[in-house]
Amino acid sequence: MHMEKTDKRYQAYVDILRQELVPAMGCTEPIALAYAAAIARDTLGAMPDRVRIQASPSFIKNVKSVIVPNTGNLKGMPAAAAAGIVAGAAEKKLEVISEVTPQQREEMQVFLEQTAFEQEMLDTEHAFEVVVTLFRGEDSAMVHLLDHHTNLVRIEKNGQVVMEGGGNCADTQVPEYDRSLLNMEDIYDFITTMDVEDVRAILDQQIACNTAISDEGLRHSYGANVGKVLLNAYGNDVRNRAKARAAAGSDARMSGCEMPVVINSGSGNQGITCSIPVIEYAHELNASQEQLYRALALSNLTAIHLKTGIGTLSAYCGAVSAGASAGAGIAYLTEGSFDVVKHTVVNALAVVSGILCDGAKPSCAAKIAASVDGAILALDLYRQGQQFYNGDGIVLKNIEETINGVGLIGKYGMRSTNEEIINLMLGGSCPN
Repeated sequence: MHMEKTDKRYQAYVDILRQELVPAMGCTEPIALAYAAAIARDTLGAMPDRVRIQASPSFIKNVKSVIVPNTGNLKGMPAAAAAGIVAGAAEKKLEVISEVTPQQREEMQVFLEQTAFEQEMLDTEHAFEVVVTLFRGEDSAMVHLLDHHTNLVRIEKNGQVVMEGGGNCADTQVPEYDRSLLNMEDIYDFITTMDVEDVRAILDQQIACNTAISDEGLRHSYGANVGKVLLNAYGNDVRNRAKARAAAGSDARMSGCEMPVVINSGSGNQGITCSIPVIEYAHELNASQEQLYRALALSNLTAIHLKTGIGTLSAYCGAVSAGASAGAGIAYLTEGSFDVVKHTVVNALAVVSGILCDGAKPSCAAKIAASVDGAILALDLYRQGQQFYNGDGIVLKNIEETINGVGLIGKYGMRSTNEEIINLMLGGSCPN
Protein backbone atom coordinates (compact mmCIF):
# COMPACT_ATOMS: atom_id res chain seq x y z
CA MET A 1 0.00 0.00 0.00
CA HIS A 2 1.03 3.57 -0.62
CA MET A 3 -0.18 6.24 1.79
CA GLU A 4 -0.83 9.43 -0.16
CA LYS A 5 -0.03 12.82 1.36
CA THR A 6 -3.71 13.72 0.99
CA ASP A 7 -4.66 10.87 3.34
CA LYS A 8 -5.71 12.28 6.72
CA ARG A 9 -3.54 9.64 8.42
CA TYR A 10 -0.45 10.94 6.62
CA GLN A 11 -0.76 14.46 8.03
CA ALA A 12 -1.83 13.12 11.42
CA TYR A 13 1.31 10.98 11.69
CA VAL A 14 3.57 13.91 10.75
CA ASP A 15 1.74 16.09 13.32
CA ILE A 16 2.07 13.38 15.99
CA LEU A 17 5.83 13.22 15.45
CA ARG A 18 6.14 17.02 15.48
CA GLN A 19 4.16 17.39 18.71
CA GLU A 20 5.66 14.43 20.58
CA LEU A 21 9.33 14.71 19.61
CA VAL A 22 10.28 17.88 21.44
CA PRO A 23 13.45 18.63 23.42
CA ALA A 24 13.33 18.52 27.21
CA MET A 25 16.20 19.19 29.59
CA GLY A 26 15.94 17.03 32.66
CA CYS A 27 13.55 14.25 33.67
CA THR A 28 10.16 15.42 32.45
CA GLU A 29 8.14 15.18 35.70
CA PRO A 30 10.39 17.47 37.78
CA ILE A 31 10.70 19.70 34.71
CA ALA A 32 6.88 19.89 34.42
CA LEU A 33 6.80 20.92 38.09
CA ALA A 34 9.46 23.58 37.45
CA TYR A 35 7.42 24.78 34.44
CA ALA A 36 4.25 25.10 36.53
CA ALA A 37 6.19 26.87 39.29
CA ALA A 38 7.72 29.35 36.82
CA ILE A 39 4.27 30.23 35.47
CA ALA A 40 2.97 30.62 39.03
CA ARG A 41 5.85 32.98 39.89
CA ASP A 42 5.12 35.05 36.76
CA THR A 43 1.43 35.13 37.72
CA LEU A 44 2.20 36.13 41.32
CA GLY A 45 4.62 38.77 40.07
CA ALA A 46 6.94 38.31 43.05
CA MET A 47 8.99 35.74 44.92
CA PRO A 48 6.77 33.68 47.24
CA ASP A 49 7.34 33.07 50.94
CA ARG A 50 5.30 29.86 50.95
CA VAL A 51 4.87 27.09 48.35
CA ARG A 52 2.24 24.34 48.20
CA ILE A 53 2.73 21.39 45.82
CA GLN A 54 -0.15 18.98 45.32
CA ALA A 55 0.54 16.02 43.04
CA SER A 56 -0.83 12.64 42.00
CA PRO A 57 0.94 9.60 43.50
CA SER A 58 2.52 8.55 40.18
CA PHE A 59 3.83 12.07 39.66
CA ILE A 60 5.43 12.07 43.13
CA LYS A 61 6.97 8.65 42.34
CA ASN A 62 8.73 10.08 39.30
CA VAL A 63 10.09 13.20 41.02
CA LYS A 64 11.31 11.65 44.26
CA SER A 65 14.65 10.05 43.26
CA VAL A 66 15.89 11.87 40.19
CA ILE A 67 18.43 14.71 40.18
CA VAL A 68 17.05 17.99 38.83
CA PRO A 69 19.51 19.53 36.32
CA ASN A 70 21.10 22.91 37.00
CA THR A 71 20.40 22.73 40.73
CA GLY A 72 23.75 21.42 42.03
CA ASN A 73 22.52 17.80 42.41
CA LEU A 74 19.26 18.47 44.27
CA LYS A 75 16.40 15.94 44.24
CA GLY A 76 12.70 16.06 45.03
CA MET A 77 9.64 18.22 44.56
CA PRO A 78 10.80 21.32 46.51
CA ALA A 79 14.05 21.37 44.47
CA ALA A 80 12.16 21.17 41.16
CA ALA A 81 9.72 23.88 42.21
CA ALA A 82 12.53 26.10 43.54
CA ALA A 83 14.41 25.76 40.25
CA GLY A 84 11.35 26.96 38.34
CA ILE A 85 10.62 29.80 40.77
CA VAL A 86 14.19 31.11 40.97
CA ALA A 87 15.48 30.46 37.45
CA GLY A 88 12.60 29.26 35.27
CA ALA A 89 11.82 30.73 31.84
CA ALA A 90 8.25 29.49 31.32
CA GLU A 91 8.20 30.23 27.58
CA LYS A 92 10.83 27.51 27.10
CA LYS A 93 8.36 24.91 28.38
CA LEU A 94 10.27 21.64 28.95
CA GLU A 95 13.57 23.50 28.67
CA VAL A 96 12.34 25.84 31.43
CA ILE A 97 15.52 25.53 33.52
CA SER A 98 18.02 24.99 30.70
CA GLU A 99 19.83 28.28 31.39
CA VAL A 100 20.78 28.82 35.01
CA THR A 101 23.61 30.99 36.34
CA PRO A 102 25.87 29.97 39.25
CA GLN A 103 24.30 32.84 41.22
CA GLN A 104 20.81 31.41 40.60
CA ARG A 105 21.95 28.00 41.88
CA GLU A 106 23.00 29.66 45.11
CA GLU A 107 19.70 31.54 45.24
CA MET A 108 17.85 28.19 44.94
CA GLN A 109 19.66 26.87 48.02
CA VAL A 110 18.79 30.00 50.01
CA PHE A 111 15.19 29.91 48.76
CA LEU A 112 14.81 26.25 49.81
CA GLU A 113 16.15 27.07 53.30
CA GLN A 114 14.02 30.16 53.84
CA THR A 115 10.70 29.17 52.25
CA ALA A 116 7.93 27.04 53.74
CA PHE A 117 7.05 24.09 51.49
CA GLU A 118 3.89 22.03 51.83
CA GLN A 119 3.56 18.75 49.90
CA GLU A 120 0.32 16.91 49.50
CA MET A 121 -0.69 13.76 47.65
CA LEU A 122 -3.80 14.34 45.55
CA ASP A 123 -6.62 11.82 45.68
CA THR A 124 -7.23 11.79 41.94
CA GLU A 125 -8.17 9.44 39.12
CA HIS A 126 -5.50 11.09 36.95
CA ALA A 127 -2.06 9.47 36.92
CA PHE A 128 -0.51 12.81 35.95
CA GLU A 129 -1.74 15.83 37.91
CA VAL A 130 0.09 18.62 39.70
CA VAL A 131 -1.11 21.86 41.30
CA VAL A 132 1.43 24.49 42.38
CA THR A 133 0.27 27.36 44.59
CA LEU A 134 2.59 30.22 45.58
CA PHE A 135 1.82 32.61 48.42
CA ARG A 136 3.23 35.99 49.37
CA GLY A 137 1.45 37.76 52.18
CA GLU A 138 -2.17 38.09 51.11
CA ASP A 139 -1.44 37.25 47.47
CA SER A 140 -1.49 33.83 45.82
CA ALA A 141 -1.07 32.25 42.39
CA MET A 142 -2.15 28.74 41.39
CA VAL A 143 -1.19 26.69 38.32
CA HIS A 144 -2.79 23.34 37.46
CA LEU A 145 -1.27 20.81 34.99
CA LEU A 146 -3.25 17.71 33.97
CA ASP A 147 -2.52 14.53 31.97
CA HIS A 148 0.39 15.97 29.95
CA HIS A 149 3.60 17.76 30.87
CA THR A 150 2.69 21.16 29.43
CA ASN A 151 -1.11 20.86 29.52
CA LEU A 152 -2.16 23.93 31.52
CA VAL A 153 -5.82 23.62 32.51
CA ARG A 154 -6.11 26.48 35.00
CA ILE A 155 -4.24 29.52 36.30
CA GLU A 156 -5.59 31.63 39.17
CA LYS A 157 -4.41 34.80 40.88
CA ASN A 158 -5.89 35.59 44.30
CA GLY A 159 -8.64 33.04 43.60
CA GLN A 160 -9.64 34.68 40.30
CA VAL A 161 -9.32 32.60 37.12
CA VAL A 162 -6.65 34.03 34.79
CA MET A 163 -6.74 31.15 32.30
CA GLU A 164 -8.85 28.05 31.95
CA GLY A 165 -8.30 25.30 29.36
CA GLY A 166 -10.25 22.28 28.27
CA GLY A 167 -8.01 19.82 30.08
CA ASN A 168 -7.72 17.31 27.26
CA CYS A 169 -5.15 18.78 24.93
CA ALA A 170 -1.50 17.79 24.77
CA ASP A 171 -0.51 21.43 24.87
CA THR A 172 -2.38 24.67 25.31
CA GLN A 173 -1.16 25.94 21.94
CA VAL A 174 -1.74 22.90 19.73
CA PRO A 175 -4.87 20.86 19.06
CA GLU A 176 -4.93 17.23 20.17
CA TYR A 177 -4.26 14.84 17.29
CA ASP A 178 -6.33 11.73 16.81
CA ARG A 179 -4.32 8.87 18.25
CA SER A 180 -7.01 6.36 17.30
CA LEU A 181 -5.59 6.64 13.77
CA LEU A 182 -2.44 4.87 14.97
CA ASN A 183 -2.14 1.21 14.04
CA MET A 184 0.89 -0.82 13.02
CA GLU A 185 -0.13 -1.56 9.43
CA ASP A 186 -0.84 2.11 8.66
CA ILE A 187 2.33 3.22 10.47
CA TYR A 188 4.34 0.80 8.30
CA ASP A 189 2.63 2.08 5.13
CA PHE A 190 3.41 5.64 6.19
CA ILE A 191 7.09 5.10 6.96
CA THR A 192 7.78 3.13 3.77
CA THR A 193 6.17 5.71 1.48
CA MET A 194 6.56 9.03 3.33
CA ASP A 195 8.47 11.99 1.91
CA VAL A 196 11.42 12.11 4.32
CA GLU A 197 11.54 15.90 3.98
CA ASP A 198 8.34 16.02 6.04
CA VAL A 199 10.13 14.54 9.08
CA ARG A 200 13.79 15.35 8.47
CA ALA A 201 14.05 18.37 10.80
CA ILE A 202 12.18 16.58 13.63
CA LEU A 203 14.33 13.45 13.41
CA ASP A 204 17.61 15.33 12.87
CA GLN A 205 17.05 17.00 16.24
CA GLN A 206 16.36 13.64 17.89
CA ILE A 207 19.47 12.09 16.35
CA ALA A 208 21.69 15.02 17.38
CA CYS A 209 20.42 15.50 20.95
CA ASN A 210 20.07 11.87 21.92
CA THR A 211 23.40 10.82 20.42
CA ALA A 212 25.11 13.68 22.28
CA ILE A 213 23.76 12.68 25.71
CA SER A 214 24.60 9.03 25.00
CA ASP A 215 28.20 10.07 24.27
CA GLU A 216 28.22 12.12 27.47
CA GLY A 217 27.00 9.15 29.52
CA LEU A 218 29.90 7.04 28.25
CA ARG A 219 32.46 9.82 28.72
CA HIS A 220 31.79 10.63 32.36
CA SER A 221 30.54 8.95 35.51
CA TYR A 222 26.76 9.10 36.02
CA GLY A 223 24.52 6.99 38.22
CA ALA A 224 25.47 3.32 38.14
CA ASN A 225 27.26 3.73 34.77
CA VAL A 226 25.15 0.96 33.24
CA GLY A 227 26.30 1.83 29.71
CA LYS A 228 29.99 1.56 30.59
CA VAL A 229 29.45 -1.66 32.53
CA LEU A 230 27.71 -3.24 29.52
CA LEU A 231 30.58 -2.35 27.18
CA ASN A 232 33.21 -3.55 29.67
CA ALA A 233 31.39 -6.78 30.46
CA TYR A 234 29.94 -7.84 27.11
CA GLY A 235 32.10 -6.35 24.37
CA ASN A 236 31.52 -4.05 21.45
CA ASP A 237 29.28 -5.89 18.98
CA VAL A 238 26.23 -4.03 17.67
CA ARG A 239 23.72 -5.81 19.93
CA ASN A 240 25.62 -4.76 23.02
CA ARG A 241 26.35 -1.25 21.72
CA ALA A 242 22.64 -0.74 21.02
CA LYS A 243 21.88 -1.56 24.67
CA ALA A 244 24.91 0.21 26.16
CA ARG A 245 24.54 3.48 24.28
CA ALA A 246 20.84 3.73 25.11
CA ALA A 247 21.58 2.96 28.76
CA ALA A 248 24.37 5.56 28.81
CA GLY A 249 21.98 8.31 27.69
CA SER A 250 19.72 7.40 30.60
CA ASP A 251 22.70 7.18 33.01
CA ALA A 252 23.42 10.84 32.26
CA ARG A 253 19.83 12.02 32.20
CA MET A 254 18.74 10.41 35.47
CA SER A 255 21.75 11.87 37.26
CA GLY A 256 21.22 15.52 36.39
CA CYS A 257 23.07 15.92 33.09
CA GLU A 258 22.38 19.38 31.70
CA MET A 259 21.82 18.34 28.08
CA PRO A 260 18.47 18.18 26.27
CA VAL A 261 16.86 14.96 25.05
CA VAL A 262 14.21 14.70 22.35
CA ILE A 263 11.44 12.90 24.18
CA ASN A 264 8.79 10.36 23.16
CA SER A 265 5.42 9.99 24.92
CA GLY A 266 6.46 12.69 27.39
CA SER A 267 9.59 10.79 28.45
CA GLY A 268 13.28 11.32 27.83
CA ASN A 269 14.12 7.73 28.69
CA GLN A 270 11.58 6.55 26.13
CA GLY A 271 12.93 9.04 23.56
CA ILE A 272 16.44 7.67 24.09
CA THR A 273 15.30 4.02 24.06
CA CYS A 274 13.36 4.15 20.79
CA SER A 275 16.07 6.13 18.94
CA ILE A 276 19.62 5.23 20.03
CA PRO A 277 19.48 1.44 19.32
CA VAL A 278 18.04 2.16 15.85
CA ILE A 279 20.78 4.74 15.16
CA GLU A 280 23.43 2.25 16.30
CA TYR A 281 22.13 -0.48 13.97
CA ALA A 282 21.95 1.99 11.07
CA HIS A 283 25.66 2.79 11.59
CA GLU A 284 26.55 -0.91 11.74
CA LEU A 285 24.59 -1.72 8.57
CA ASN A 286 25.84 1.36 6.68
CA ALA A 287 22.19 2.26 6.14
CA SER A 288 21.43 5.41 4.16
CA GLN A 289 20.19 8.50 5.96
CA GLU A 290 16.81 7.94 4.33
CA GLN A 291 16.59 4.39 5.70
CA LEU A 292 17.46 5.72 9.17
CA TYR A 293 14.67 8.34 8.96
CA ARG A 294 12.16 5.64 7.96
CA ALA A 295 13.30 3.33 10.77
CA LEU A 296 13.17 6.13 13.35
CA ALA A 297 9.71 7.24 12.20
CA LEU A 298 8.57 3.62 12.63
CA SER A 299 10.16 3.27 16.07
CA ASN A 300 8.81 6.60 17.37
CA LEU A 301 5.26 6.09 16.08
CA THR A 302 5.19 2.52 17.42
CA ALA A 303 6.27 3.80 20.85
CA ILE A 304 3.52 6.44 20.84
CA HIS A 305 0.95 3.84 19.73
CA LEU A 306 1.97 1.44 22.51
CA LYS A 307 2.08 4.16 25.17
CA THR A 308 -1.33 5.60 24.20
CA GLY A 309 -3.03 2.52 25.64
CA ILE A 310 -0.80 2.32 28.72
CA GLY A 311 -1.17 5.99 29.70
CA THR A 312 1.31 8.71 30.68
CA LEU A 313 2.34 7.33 34.09
CA SER A 314 1.70 3.82 35.42
CA ALA A 315 3.45 0.87 37.06
CA TYR A 316 4.37 -0.41 33.57
CA CYS A 317 7.94 0.57 32.68
CA GLY A 318 7.91 2.81 29.61
CA ALA A 319 11.31 1.49 28.55
CA VAL A 320 9.57 -1.79 27.67
CA SER A 321 7.22 -0.22 25.12
CA ALA A 322 10.03 1.98 23.78
CA GLY A 323 12.42 -1.01 23.61
CA ALA A 324 9.88 -3.09 21.65
CA SER A 325 9.52 -0.08 19.32
CA ALA A 326 13.29 0.09 18.81
CA GLY A 327 12.97 -3.60 17.88
CA ALA A 328 10.51 -2.56 15.14
CA GLY A 329 13.03 -0.03 13.80
CA ILE A 330 15.87 -2.57 13.90
CA ALA A 331 13.65 -5.20 12.20
CA TYR A 332 12.92 -2.71 9.42
CA LEU A 333 16.62 -1.93 8.92
CA THR A 334 17.72 -5.58 8.92
CA GLU A 335 14.81 -7.40 7.26
CA GLY A 336 12.45 -4.75 5.94
CA SER A 337 9.11 -6.53 5.80
CA PHE A 338 6.02 -5.68 7.86
CA ASP A 339 5.77 -9.36 8.77
CA VAL A 340 9.09 -9.24 10.64
CA VAL A 341 8.32 -5.85 12.20
CA LYS A 342 4.99 -6.92 13.70
CA HIS A 343 6.27 -10.26 14.99
CA THR A 344 9.29 -8.56 16.59
CA VAL A 345 7.02 -6.21 18.52
CA VAL A 346 4.68 -9.01 19.66
CA ASN A 347 7.60 -11.26 20.68
CA ALA A 348 9.23 -8.40 22.60
CA LEU A 349 6.03 -7.61 24.50
CA ALA A 350 5.70 -11.30 25.35
CA VAL A 351 9.22 -11.32 26.82
CA VAL A 352 9.64 -8.11 28.83
CA SER A 353 6.16 -6.78 29.65
CA GLY A 354 5.86 -6.59 33.42
CA ILE A 355 9.04 -4.70 34.30
CA LEU A 356 7.92 -2.35 37.06
CA CYS A 357 8.12 1.42 37.00
CA ASP A 358 9.43 2.59 40.38
CA GLY A 359 10.02 6.17 39.29
CA ALA A 360 12.84 7.95 37.53
CA LYS A 361 16.30 7.11 38.88
CA PRO A 362 19.60 5.43 37.86
CA SER A 363 18.15 1.89 37.51
CA CYS A 364 16.04 3.10 34.56
CA ALA A 365 19.21 2.71 32.46
CA ALA A 366 19.41 -1.00 33.30
CA LYS A 367 15.72 -1.49 32.53
CA ILE A 368 16.33 0.13 29.15
CA ALA A 369 19.16 -2.33 28.49
CA ALA A 370 16.93 -5.28 29.44
CA SER A 371 14.11 -4.00 27.21
CA VAL A 372 16.36 -3.49 24.18
CA ASP A 373 17.86 -6.94 24.82
CA GLY A 374 14.34 -8.40 24.84
CA ALA A 375 13.58 -6.69 21.53
CA ILE A 376 16.76 -7.99 19.86
CA LEU A 377 15.97 -11.52 21.11
CA ALA A 378 12.42 -11.06 19.75
CA LEU A 379 13.80 -10.27 16.29
CA ASP A 380 16.28 -13.16 16.36
CA LEU A 381 13.50 -15.58 17.35
CA TYR A 382 11.46 -14.65 14.31
CA ARG A 383 14.45 -14.67 11.99
CA GLN A 384 15.06 -18.27 13.02
CA GLY A 385 11.47 -19.32 12.45
CA GLN A 386 10.36 -19.05 16.06
CA GLN A 387 7.57 -16.97 17.55
CA PHE A 388 5.00 -16.80 20.32
CA TYR A 389 1.45 -17.60 19.31
CA ASN A 390 -2.10 -16.56 20.19
CA GLY A 391 -2.80 -17.97 23.64
CA ASP A 392 0.82 -17.91 24.78
CA GLY A 393 0.06 -15.82 27.86
CA ILE A 394 -0.77 -12.23 26.88
CA VAL A 395 -0.06 -12.81 23.16
CA LEU A 396 -3.39 -12.48 21.34
CA LYS A 397 -4.42 -13.24 17.78
CA ASN A 398 -2.76 -10.24 16.12
CA ILE A 399 -0.49 -7.31 16.88
CA GLU A 400 -3.26 -4.76 17.51
CA GLU A 401 -5.06 -7.04 19.98
CA THR A 402 -1.78 -7.76 21.75
CA ILE A 403 -0.94 -4.04 21.98
CA ASN A 404 -4.45 -3.31 23.26
CA GLY A 405 -4.11 -6.05 25.89
CA VAL A 406 -0.79 -4.70 27.11
CA GLY A 407 -2.41 -1.26 27.38
CA LEU A 408 -5.21 -2.67 29.55
CA ILE A 409 -2.67 -4.36 31.84
CA GLY A 410 -0.55 -1.21 32.16
CA LYS A 411 -3.42 1.21 32.62
CA TYR A 412 -5.89 -0.78 34.74
CA GLY A 413 -4.37 -4.11 35.76
CA MET A 414 -1.33 -2.59 37.46
CA ARG A 415 -3.14 0.12 39.46
CA SER A 416 -2.83 -1.67 42.80
CA THR A 417 0.80 -2.56 41.95
CA ASN A 418 1.43 1.14 41.41
CA GLU A 419 -0.11 1.99 44.79
CA GLU A 420 2.10 -0.57 46.56
CA ILE A 421 5.23 0.73 44.82
CA ILE A 422 4.40 4.30 45.84
CA ASN A 423 3.69 3.26 49.44
CA LEU A 424 7.07 1.51 49.61
CA MET A 425 8.90 4.46 48.07
CA LEU A 426 7.26 7.03 50.30
CA GLY A 427 7.41 5.02 53.49
CA GLY A 428 3.64 5.23 53.80
CA SER A 429 3.45 9.02 53.61
CA CYS A 430 4.33 11.99 51.44
CA PRO A 431 8.03 12.85 51.91
CA ASN A 432 9.13 16.17 53.35
